[in-house]
Amino acid sequence: MKKKFFLEGIKLGLLALALLIQACSTVPLIGRKQMSLLPESNMVEMSLTSYSQFLKDNKLSSNSAQSEMVKRVGARVSVAVEKYLKENGFADRVSDFKWEFNLVENKDPNAWCMPGGKVVFYTGILPLTQNDAGIAVVMGHEIAHAVARHGNERMSQQMIQQFGGIALSEVIKSKPEETQAIFQTAFGLGSQYIVMLPYSRLHEYEADKLGLIFMAMAGYDPNEAIGFWERMAAGSSGKMPEFLSTHPVEANRIQAIKDFLPEALKYYIKK
Repeated sequence: MKKKFFLEGIKLGLLALALLIQACSTVPLIGRKQMSLLPESNMVEMSLTSYSQFLKDNKLSSNSAQSEMVKRVGARVSVAVEKYLKENGFADRVSDFKWEFNLVENKDPNAWCMPGGKVVFYTGILPLTQNDAGIAVVMGHEIAHAVARHGNERMSQQMIQQFGGIALSEVIKSKPEETQAIFQTAFGLGSQYIVMLPYSRLHEYEADKLGLIFMAMAGYDPNEAIGFWERMAAGSSGKMPEFLSTHPVEANRIQAIKDFLPEALKYYIKK
């Protein structure tokens, strides 16, 4: 009986999500359906507030050479991004971007780009990037997330997940307390592991592909991406199965990059 309720809960939760997903727009750069429930202007405004607070709470790197390297690569990649979008009829995607590139003192191997074009690299990722081309790999990838509006999509998914949970509560509120708990647990598992996480991995694969194009157009050899992700893989430990991870397993990601390289190399012009 509990198993039946469990499966029914998953079906109800996923049905609520699926119905809303069908009403999505199409990602212009990728061609798949995408949820964007929030106006992009709101995303940019929220990002600017978060970015300003982040800079107040974190120390900028005092290494002028490394900081300049991040800014130099960022400038080249951002120009390539704008060129690519303009040539493909999507210049409006970055029309409100005010590019800024900073390096902060942090041992974590991390970097990100907020909606609006605010890019931050952590010093902890530089041993893995090693050079300008390695920085371009990460730069292109993170900017791709912002250009593809993955942040908006993730927030929209969270909003729909919450809505689905509320709707499910209304459906089962007349059932015994134990049954309600089973349904709620099933909904959470169904939405997280079947819908939410795969979308996050999909975002990563999309950002990898777009990032390769962006770095290639900026004059950086996209083949450098293989070496970077191999170094990332060598430095990772305690990996969880891809099924439970928001990021692709490194071997899968590297293979996907290798498969896409011939397309990315069409955009590569040495500078």
